[in-house]
Formats: sequence, C-alpha cells, structure tokens
Amino acid sequence: MNVNRTRLDQSRAPIYEALENFRKMRVVPFDVPGHKRGRGNPELTAFLGQQCVGVDVNSMKPLDNLCHPVSVIAQAEDLAADAFGAAHAFLMVGGTTSSVQSMVLSTCKRGQEIILPRNVHKSVINALVLCGAIPVYVNPEVDQRLGISLGMRREQVAKAIAEHPNAVAVLVNNPTYYGVCSDLRAIVRMAHEAGMLCLVDEAHGTHFYFGGGLPVSAMAAGADMACVSMHKSGGSLTQSSLLLTGPGINAGYVRQVINLTQTTSGSYLLMSSLDISRRNLALRGREVFHQVADMAEYARQEVNAVGGYYAFGRELLNGDSVFDFDITKLSVHTLDIGLAGIEVYDILRDEYDIQIEFGDIGNILAYLSIGDRIQEVERLVSALAEIRRRYQRDGTGLLSQEFIDPEVVTSPQEAFYAPKRSMPLVDSVGQVCSEFVTCYPPGIPILAPGERITQEILEHVQYAKEKGCSMTGPEDPELKYINVLA
Repeated sequence: MNVNRTRLDQSRAPIYEALENFRKMRVVPFDVPGHKRGRGNPELTAFLGQQCVGVDVNSMKPLDNLCHPVSVIAQAEDLAADAFGAAHAFLMVGGTTSSVQSMVLSTCKRGQEIILPRNVHKSVINALVLCGAIPVYVNPEVDQRLGISLGMRREQVAKAIAEHPNAVAVLVNNPTYYGVCSDLRAIVRMAHEAGMLCLVDEAHGTHFYFGGGLPVSAMAAGADMACVSMHKSGGSLTQSSLLLTGPGINAGYVRQVINLTQTTSGSYLLMSSLDISRRNLALRGREVFHQVADMAEYARQEVNAVGGYYAFGRELLNGDSVFDFDITKLSVHTLDIGLAGIEVYDILRDEYDIQIEFGDIGNILAYLSIGDRIQEVERLVSALAEIRRRYQRDGTGLLSQEFIDPEVVTSPQEAFYAPKRSMPLVDSVGQVCSEFVTCYPPGIPILAPGERITQEILEHVQYAKEKGCSMTGPEDPELKYINVLA
C-alpha cells in the first residue's frame, strides 16, 4: 500500500454504514452474543439503550472479521491509514496496551535489544516480558523543579545506538503524559542510519495528526510504527486504538502478531466508534483541535494568574530533551501550595465534583480534548483558586521527583518467570524485584521485574502510598509484601 496514493473519501464510515444496513434487515439471531440484541438482558438494554445493544453483534460476512478483514473493516483501515498518513492502520479493540504490545512483539524477538526510555508505560515492559527482548534504557533527564521526566536527549540516543549496534529498534514516548516531546525526526534519522526501526508510543498524540501548530506526528516524522490512543483525545470509545505502520513494515506479519493476543470477537461498538471518530477528525479535526489548543492556553494563563500553581508549557523548550511541547496538555505543578498532586486530584473530585486525568506526587493533569467547553475550564480554575485559599500550607518535606533511575539486574522476562519469594516491602532493600509496582495513572512503573529495590525507591513507594496514589501490579493488593527473586 502506497502512502502517496490518491486521497480517499473521508466522509465514508464503512463499519458504521454496514451496521446501519444490518439494523434495518431485522435478522433473526441464532448466534452470539447471547443477549440477542438486548432481549435477553432487559436491565442491560435499559442501561445502555436499544441503539447500543442492537449493534453489539458478532462477526459475520456482511460485517467482516477483525482477524482477517476483507470488506468493511479493511475499508475502514484504509481510510484510517489515509487520514493518519500511514501505509497501513489496524483497528485495535484491546486498548493502546494491545497496540503497544503488538508493535514490540512485531519487531523484537527473545534476546534482541531495544533502546527505550525507562519512563515508558507499563505495557511496553509487559511486552518485553512476553517476547524476551532486552531493554537498553536511555534514562530521561528530570526537570528538578517539576520532578517530571523529560524526553530523550539526542546525545543519549546516539550513545546508546553506538554502544548497542545490534539493537533492533529505538522506542520513543511522544508525547509524554505531561506533554513533553523529544526530537522525533532526529531520533528516526539516527535509528534508520544504524539499520534500526523507530517505534513511537503516541498514545497521547492523536491530535498531532490533525492540529496546526502542534508537534510533529510519528508518521510525518518517518517512524516505522506508532500506537495512537484514539479514545484519549480522538473521541472514540474507551479501549479503542489504532496501530499505524510505515511503508517498510510487513503489514501481513503484523496482523499475525496482533492475532496472537487480540480477541477473535472484536467489538463492533469499539470498531464503529473508531470508524466514526476517524471520519470526524478527518473532516473537522484541524478546526476542533485549534479550539482545544486555544482553550488550553487560556486555561494555562488563568491557572498561573491564581498564584501558587505552575501550569507549564512551551517555556520549557530547550531544543533537545524538551524539543517540543503539546500545548493541549494542562499540566499543573502543585507543590508550591504545599499539596501533592494526588491530594489536589482527590479534593477536586471529592469536594468540587471535578474529575481530572491524574494527580501524582507533584503535578496534576487536566486532559482537554474535543468534548471540553470553556465554562468547564473556568470551573476548574475557580476550584483550584479556592483549593489554594482553603488548603495552602507549608510544603516542607514534600517529595517532588516522579522518576528514579533504576538499577537493572536482569531482563524483565527472566525476572518475571524466575523462582521468587514474597517478603515484607519494608525489608526488601537490596533485593531484585520480580513484579511491577506502578502508580496508575500515569502507568509508568516505579519498579519493573529485574530491577533492584533501593532505599530511595522504597521511600518513594511508601510516600506515594501515604499520599493516596493508586498502586497497581504487585501480587499483594495492599503492597505490604513484594515478590523478589529467590
């Protein structure tokens, strides 16, 4: 498939159109799902609506099959590839976690090295557990004031490539959860000159493909594969995603890898939402995301005018580890009012009925996208001002750094499957972790399998627990015990 092909008719939505035709046919269902267009589960139908459950159907010839698309799903994928400037696009119904894992599994085999930043989403390291590839971490620079991880410095990437010439790929977070972007074009060029692929976790960058004045998208930068979380800023249903590939990638092989783990019962609710959302972005995305960017800039100015908070933006640019910044991200540093980000997050939800994306040790993130309005932004700013007035206190003793460089002892796969023992977390310093410990969101592991537990990491975990961060990954749900290598 040629990325320079004639533009397709982006007003089409083949899956949606096929489902509407199917609805009119009044087909008698002797197939799954067992609710039979909602008749068998009236409570579910009352909750979700007949319009929804009526198209919650199984694969059949008129509706194509996600595992081997030849008609309407194939057409929807062609339209998505055209809209995003990719050689091929895969509709993914297992979230961007599934997209990330399929991307890594398609390009890395057991024992092969992959260069990546350590502040990746846990789905990347999960993929290394599955395939046995060896991570070569480019530890990100940290902004000391904000405590956040930045992008990959070109010099660090070049050094990793020179020291690991047999690595098969370089993986980049672009943007990070906070909106920080690396010099993606330069990293793609360095990877390709070394005979490596460039993979991009673009979960938070759907809008890059449709917004003027936003950072470069992975496909425009020449990346080989990219994972796009359409449900985050693209407007589709939760758990729907796209996996994009460039012209040098064998799409047939990628499909085979996807089918190793993705369901054979792809949800038509999720697929149709991808189809309709792609159409919406292709037709109106540039106008809509221009409005979102303007709204975020307005919000940033208003939050900073409150005082005490710091809503950071393009002033962080340094030409390297912060090469660009996603201005739609309303990331706010909270420590100067004496509150951890997670504390502000909880107060906003519990006392102001405002649900933001996440709060961590030092920052909060309000995720602005196509469904937001200026009046909600003003409500958020007012709430933050009131929280400052009511709760501001001395911030002595607050931790700031979100990321701690790990000491990697063995590969994630070897550690995850090795003999292990459980021990009290408080006694675990010096041991090698055999499971994940992750604050979620943002989903970046504090500890991954194969990493040594240090006193600094232990104190970080305990502090995050005390502040109310949600910890995921360990076998013990209360994280009083942790699994280590036996």
